[in-house]
Amino acid sequence: MTSEMTFHRMMEKHCKPVIDIFNHYIQKTFAAYPEQCVPYEFYDLFLNIVVGYPAFVVETREGQTIGFGMVHPYHPFTTFSHTAEISYFIHPDYCGKGIGSALLKRLLDETREKGVTTILASISSLNARSIRFHRKHGFEECGKFKSICRKKGRYFDILWMQKML
Repeated sequence: MTSEMTFHRMMEKHCKPVIDIFNHYIQKTFAAYPEQCVPYEFYDLFLNIVVGYPAFVVETREGQTIGFGMVHPYHPFTTFSHTAEISYFIHPDYCGKGIGSALLKRLLDETREKGVTTILASISSLNARSIRFHRKHGFEECGKFKSICRKKGRYFDILWMQKML
């Protein structure tokens, strides 16, 4: 599958498919933290937080958006300029086909070029698949906020994972 996909910089034209994928994870999982689906205008937040950092959509050869990923500053203080946070979501029909791994590699390669040395991932404790994915790719648990998120009437932890670049 990975040979049949292309990466494109996240742009305004990708709004609808990106938000549709994100809303799937809001509705069906604990991977995306909002309780309710977000409007398409929410995409502006994504574009604003990634300024100067890598952000991509993944498309099939036919031009269908099947995933997106982005890196953004962890903290606004310049003392944290070497640290960034990463997020990505793959269309559920395309999970387990190597797309997330290819997207992660692309994001990390470009993030390294910016001088970032530490990448963080915030993961729901109920998202075992993501935790396994990150461990497989060299991330280590570096912290846990217990029961700080409540979604669908259920409290869960936020696990922080870290990778040194």
